[in-house]
Order: sequence, then structure tokens, then C-alpha cells
Amino acid sequence: MSFSKLPASYLQTGFSSFTEFLAGHAPELVPGSRTIPSAALDVPHGTTIVAVAYTDGVLLAGDRRATMGNLIANNEMLKVFAADEFSAVGIAGTAGTAIEMVRLFQVELEHYEKIEGTRLSLVGKANRLATMIRGNLGMAMQGLSVVPLFAGYDLDRDAGRIFSYDVTGGCYEEHDFHSVGSGSLFARGALKKLWRRDLSQDDAVRVTIEALYDAADDDSATGGPDLGRRIWPTVAIVDGEGTRFVGDEELASVVEQVLTARREIGGTR
Repeated sequence: MSFSKLPASYLQTGFSSFTEFLAGHAPELVPGSRTIPSAALDVPHGTTIVAVAYTDGVLLAGDRRATMGNLIANNEMLKVFAADEFSAVGIAGTAGTAIEMVRLFQVELEHYEKIEGTRLSLVGKANRLATMIRGNLGMAMQGLSVVPLFAGYDLDRDAGRIFSYDVTGGCYEEHDFHSVGSGSLFARGALKKLWRRDLSQDDAVRVTIEALYDAADDDSATGGPDLGRRIWPTVAIVDGEGTRFVGDEELASVVEQVLTARREIGGTR
């Protein structure tokens, strides 16, 4: 394609932020710029996400249930995504808006790296996500809120770090562990008792599964591991080697260990 056929906005310099470029060129494609009917909408919502720091990095995990009022909208929803090579993001809140925001965030990070020739710092990534959430405030005030949990490996500090947000775009660094979503109160209670500073990667995976189990026990919007249909939580590992996801076979083994231990102490219902 000839450059002369491209819109002038495509040839402008100075846009290291893809979100800013999109807002200027095609604002209708930015999630927070849209208008919605004044009537209340009943849409699918994602629920519980947990993050756990361990000796070599950080884990981000989420259940697979999406709810719509008192109905289960989906039992296999993915709520944890790789943001880039060294970070991951989990979503709670309005499912459709959250997934769209995550996809835009992924493009934002890739675009910055291509334009600037370098990778954003982990804090820079966290702040970019905060700006995107702030841009969604109008929709959040109408009930379509997005509250993600961001985690990544800080190459400068050689450590995993966790960042939480509020609907206004406030960004807060969390230490050791954190949880968001409807089951977060119960998940955080489990994490307080199970987390320790010398957690290995395997131990951290088990701790996240335990926390999601406790959340599912007391929160109807959180789905626990489903042995019958072989549906497991999504667990992302982020360390110095990059971002990757725990396989189903490994998760199935951890779930069986957790269930066996709970049966032995009478912890299942």
C-alpha cells in the first residue's frame, strides 16, 4: 500500500501510547468513550483473581466462572492473560469490557516497545493500565466497572510485584499477596494463613488453588475446580524466564492433592 493512501494520522510521530493514538483517530473504539443506555444492563461478570509472590517471581490465578445476576453465564471463562513477556493481568468486573481492555493493554505494551525500541518498566506498565481504567470511569459509574489485578517480574529488582486498582484508576502496589473480585475476602483470608516468604513455585501454585477453593466455598459467584468436567483455574507464572501458564495435567494433580488433604481433615463439604 502506498503511504499516500494512508490517513494523515498514521504518519504522525510522537505516539508511543497506542491508546492515545486510538482515542485521537478512532475514539469510538476506546471502551471508555462509548455511551450506553440509561437502563440497567445485566451482563456477565468475572469474579475472583488471586496473586501470590514467591521466591522466584509471582503467580496470578483466577477461577473460570462468570455470573449474570443469580445465573451462571459461563463455566469456562478465561480471566488471566499474559500482558507481555514479563507480566500478566487478571480481570474482575464486567467481562466484555474487561477483556476488551486487556486486549487494548496488550497492544499498548507492544506498540510502545516497537516505537521506543525498549520495554516499559513494570511500574510504567502498571501506570499505563491505571490510565486505561481511569478512562473507563464513565462506564463504571453506569455499572460496567473493570477492576483488574496486575502482576509482573521486575527485571531491575529481580522480583515479582503485584499491583491492584480501584475503578477511578488508582494504582496500589500490594506486597506478598492480594485478591480481587466477589470472592476476594475469603481468598485473602486463606492467603493470610498459607503464604510464607520462602514459598517455592510448586508451593505457590498450591496456595493459589487453596485460596480459590476457599473462595468458592463461601462465594456463589466463584467457581472451584470442576473435577467432573475437568475445568481447572487459570494459573500464570511470571519470573525471570518470562510468562507462562500451568498446564492442565499439573493443575489436576495439585487439585487432587488439595482434595485429599481436605478430606483427611474433614475440610470438604
